Amino acid sequence: MRQIVLDTETTGLDPNEGHRIIEVGCVELIDRKLTENRFHVYINPDREIEEGAIEVHGITNQFLEDKPHYEDISDDLFRYLKGAELIIHNAPFDVGFLNAEFKRLNAAWAGLGIHCKITDTLQMARKMHPGQKNNLDALCKRYYVDNSRRELHGALLDAEILADVYLAMTGGQTALTLGDSHEEVSNNVDQSKYAIRADRPALKVIPSTEQELQDHASRLSSIDKSSNGECVWLKMDSEKVEPELETVEG
Repeated sequence: MRQIVLDTETTGLDPNEGHRIIEVGCVELIDRKLTENRFHVYINPDREIEEGAIEVHGITNQFLEDKPHYEDISDDLFRYLKGAELIIHNAPFDVGFLNAEFKRLNAAWAGLGIHCKITDTLQMARKMHPGQKNNLDALCKRYYVDNSRRELHGALLDAEILADVYLAMTGGQTALTLGDSHEEVSNNVDQSKYAIRADRPALKVIPSTEQELQDHASRLSSIDKSSNGECVWLKMDSEKVEPELETVEG
């Protein structure tokens, strides 16, 4: 599964008013793990940047004077994005600007939504945390993601931060997976610290009560709803994966 976490910086707020992209930053996730395959470029927009935008991202007209134009990077960017799921915070904004840039070049395709799946983390957050602040800084605080370097907006930095937020929102820990990888992970652990004493009696198995089973099912349903159908335990049940019980003897 290939996902691209993407962010842009622009000269202003509306591509319909002639505003342009001046920075694109992307990081790649393969099977929910960050890779070193990144895409980052500053772009000369052939127009002035609004003062309000400079206050947000700190990118000046002088800095962009010797940077490539969008037509110089468009083919590389499209090849990088094509076929991936794009993870974007407030996707309509970034996708609107990207489509406007490609349209300006008379690109033969109909837009990013035809070639990529687009996931909007702002919409996800609003469903998971209704009535709360769901900008990137608020999500970093909620999910304990370090954003201390984010003094100004920057496309690559914001994409890196959003990747951490997205992984936390959709499942938390990603280095440890169920099933075949258990042995590989446990090999890095000093098992002697967790050795079971030889004189320890067998563990007593206490079956769940009917009320406890109902409470458990209710809890899983709540997790599934808050994670947009990503509850791992319910997925295991639907696939009829039955965990094996292991008897520990003294």
